[in-house]
Amino acid sequence: MEESLLNIFRALDHYAILISIILNVLISVLGIIPSFIITAVNLKFFGFEHGIMISIIGEAFGAIVSFYLYRKGIKKIVDKNILNRKYVTGLMTSGGIAAFFMIIALRIFPFIPSGVVTLAGAISKVGIIHFSVASTIGKIPSLLIEAYSIQQVLQWNWEGKVLLSLFSCILIGIIYINRKK
Repeated sequence: MEESLLNIFRALDHYAILISIILNVLISVLGIIPSFIITAVNLKFFGFEHGIMISIIGEAFGAIVSFYLYRKGIKKIVDKNILNRKYVTGLMTSGGIAAFFMIIALRIFPFIPSGVVTLAGAISKVGIIHFSVASTIGKIPSLLIEAYSIQQVLQWNWEGKVLLSLFSCILIGIIYINRKK
């Protein structure tokens, strides 16, 4: 998929930034697809600095559009059990400055899916401006870490990638075994 996106970016060179941002918005609205693939393609195609800026802009717009759509429609039909996590529940019941800082914290925290944070924000009392600013501020550190990690993996030789793959498989196996218990 990564190579296909790179080919699309190359073919539509002048529109690559717009395509990247639109893809980030679509991924954000869907809420379940990780955006690291687009971040990786942005880094390869635009270079590290420009790629990270485009990723930040795309993810910020994605969060804002998702927040708006979730607030307008999905919050009426959402299963509240999806959002039954201690920190996310706190966001849903808070407002004002507390919600602002909670959104920043939840965006930085890597184990909570972005879509869940956006959905919780949409159900909460927080306004779209406060959500947008807090969400963007929170996404910057996590995207910098993600981009740096991707950049390092892209520069590895095949041995490093094999080691990373083995480590990932072992980690997934451990998590799977622990969940079965």
